[in-house]
Formats: sequence, structure tokens, C-alpha cells
Amino acid sequence: MTTQPTSLHNDAIVIDAVCPLLQDPVHLELYRKGGATAVAPTVGGSEGAAVTFRTLGRWLRLIEDRDDLLLIRSGADVEKAKAEGKLGIILHFQGTEPLEDSVDLVDAYKALGVGIIQLAYNVKNRVGDGCEERTDSGLSRFGVKLIERMNKAKVIVDCSHTGYRTTMDAIEASTVPVVISHANPKAVHDTPRNVRDDQIQAIARTGGLVGAVGYPAFVSKKPKATMDDFIDHIAYMVDLVGSDHVALGIDYFLGQDPIAELPAARKQYDELIGSGAWSPASYPPPPYTYPEGIETPAGFPNLTEGLLRRNFSEADIKKILGGNWVRVYKQIWGS
Repeated sequence: MTTQPTSLHNDAIVIDAVCPLLQDPVHLELYRKGGATAVAPTVGGSEGAAVTFRTLGRWLRLIEDRDDLLLIRSGADVEKAKAEGKLGIILHFQGTEPLEDSVDLVDAYKALGVGIIQLAYNVKNRVGDGCEERTDSGLSRFGVKLIERMNKAKVIVDCSHTGYRTTMDAIEASTVPVVISHANPKAVHDTPRNVRDDQIQAIARTGGLVGAVGYPAFVSKKPKATMDDFIDHIAYMVDLVGSDHVALGIDYFLGQDPIAELPAARKQYDELIGSGAWSPASYPPPPYTYPEGIETPAGFPNLTEGLLRRNFSEADIKKILGGNWVRVYKQIWGS
């Protein structure tokens, strides 16, 4: 019997583990249209504790006020969201600025529901180097303490945007699975933000995973990548480390087409380049058109169809769409 894409997609748990687009929660509806089970808005990373606690307060109030949302604190919560037709919210930091100089804040944020913290965002910080830093230093002494505290607090270590040596040091220091929530293999498309084969393999050896990212410049040199260009990254990683260690972190954001008009996207780009958070080597100027068929989260069913067309098994598709994230959540956060 031929598997029907719609029925497979509807049956699957679908998780996009990196959603800076949700800095404006109005876009939750795009994820609903795409059949998402759980999404991970970026609720902190570049700002200090005072701003971050206010952002968390707004999200917690939104979740409390809406019957269709569920704060995700465990793997079982994702399954509950699927069973009840709710959209799960996973609170994610893209950077460690909210921790300032205190690992104790890990526990404070965990108490509020923050379950995953990315170590760096392209440049050097207290923890180590970002992937675009001019040096490639490893994990700092503060970083070693941070990994230990994150493990104890059951907060997932995310090495996206993080330098090579800092990533490998974090993998060595952690006693539980480590993830790269959103990156693609350099072997398919070589850009500073993508990751080497040995990083992917080291992540897999911890029991972790790498989330394939759809940000156009990390997928292809083409101005408009195809669905197959995106799936090429997934297929490469599955061949390299197996289907248990590949997932989705598509990284839709407010500056993309068609969400932002070009002048607004250009203004944001100039600010990010000017601040040093982005570099032209990794981030070309807008417009940013995501791969064909998944230009917005509403297109998630097209990805399921594309994976079927590329002869992925139904079981592997379910793992990639969300099952692998649930496995990691259960192992670190609890079931």
C-alpha cells in the first residue's frame, strides 16, 4: 500500500525546534496551518537577564491565556499536545547573554520552562567562541561550569552557531546528549555556519541530533533553493550518522520573504552586520526566500511529501519530523 503524504503528516509529531519568527507570536498560525505539534520560539539569547525575564513573562502569560497552547516541559508534554490538538511551546535561548556571569540563572530559567540553551551566537562570549569568531578557542572555565549546571538542571546543550573547538569541548564535557538545533553539513554546502562531518558524528555519539536548517544561505548558493536542495542535507546526514540523529530546526525569522518587506529586511540586515552578530561571508543581503514548498511553516506537509518522494521510509520520516526530538526531550527532561 502506498503511503499517503497527508495521512502520514497528520499522524506524525512535527517539531520545528528553532523559531525566531515567533518573536511575533501572530505567526503561530502559520505553524498551525503546517500541522506543527510543537515549536520553539527564540525567547532569549542576545539580551541580559532583565530583558529576558520580561520576554519570558510575556510568553508565559500568552500560554496561560490561550487554551490552544501548551508549555512543553517534558517529552510526554509533546505527546499530550499532539493528542489534544494543541500547539506545544518550547522555550529556547539562542545564546547565553541572559545568564550574564551566573550559572545559577540556569536553574531560574529552567523553573520558568526554558529547556534548551545555545552556547554562542557566532561570536565570542563568556562560554567560548562562536562559529564566525576570528579565533577557534575552546570552552572557557565558565563554560565548563555551565555545561555541568545545565546537565544537572536538565537543560539541553545546543551548539548551533558555536565554534568548532567549543562545540567539541562541550560534547566532551556533557554527560547527556548534545544537539545542534539548526545547521546543515558543510560537505553539502560550505559556509561558516554549517558544520563538519566530525561534529555531526560527535553529536550522534552522545545520542543527540542535528536539526536541518532552511535559512537560504545555509542550504544552497542558489537565490531560491529547491525542496530537493534542502532534503539533500537531511539525506547526507542520515547516510552519515543514521536516521535517529537528524531532525528539523528550520529557523524561519522575521526578516524573511514574504514576512518582511524588502526595505525592512535590509534595515535589519544592516544592523546585524553593523553589530558584528552577522558577517557577509555567512549572511548575504536579503531577500531571503526559504526552499520551494516550505517558504513558510504552512508548507510543512510539502516536506513530508518530498521525503516520501525521496524514498525515506515512513518510520524515518516520523523520526525526522519530530520523533527524534521527543526521544532527546525524554532522555534529558524526563518522560
